[in-house]
Amino acid sequence: MPEHELWVTALFNQFLAAPAVALLNLAGITPNNPAAPWTNAYSMQVFVVLLLVVVFGLARRTFSVDRPSRIQTVLELFYGFIKGQTEDMIDHHPQRHFAFFGTLFLFILGGNLIGIIPTFESPTMFAVVPLGAACVTFLYYQGMAISEAGPVGWFKHFLGPIWWLSPLMLPIEILSHSSRLLSLTVRLYANMFAGEMVFLVFLGLVPIGIPIIFMGLHTFVAFLQAYIFTLLSMVYLGQMVSHEH
Repeated sequence: MPEHELWVTALFNQFLAAPAVALLNLAGITPNNPAAPWTNAYSMQVFVVLLLVVVFGLARRTFSVDRPSRIQTVLELFYGFIKGQTEDMIDHHPQRHFAFFGTLFLFILGGNLIGIIPTFESPTMFAVVPLGAACVTFLYYQGMAISEAGPVGWFKHFLGPIWWLSPLMLPIEILSHSSRLLSLTVRLYANMFAGEMVFLVFLGLVPIGIPIIFMGLHTFVAFLQAYIFTLLSMVYLGQMVSHEH
């Protein structure tokens, strides 16, 4: 059964089909429908990114040292929150990672929340989007570990502290790190997909009153899952760049 095409996806397919097909061909992927290569998952995540860029571009104009606006106050609180969490989880040069974790949290949160708005869907309810975020996180913390400890020190991390246990520790560590991709993906995808389905079911059964309760629950889950994903990413990075570890 083909998915219902959102109006955002229809616009992307109407005006941006050719660039999408070109990018897919460069990656060696042949789209099933070259006339409509955009799916709801891809169009909505791009839409979320564009929306965040526009919102922060407009918010930047209101920044002031003497008379901070409300949105500036909220963003400063958010920055302080991310800064505090990062410093708690990462011992060495945590300031290097503020931008990444802040961007990751806002993207996931925006993707989670936008599904509440009628005619939109949460891109995080499609497995490919959480998987993409998990892959970016995985590559980031592995790259930062190589940058911090060097290739040799990074590889020693997988061998464990006792040399004669290295043949046993290496496959265990590789499996452990690989399972993090699955853990991050499934946790975000399953919670957002379930929340979206429950909300839509009750909206169809009782269109007035009851869905507001599930909308509030969906909002809480959206914030919680964005926080958990970001927090786990901080933990994984902290373990890899810790000199003591």
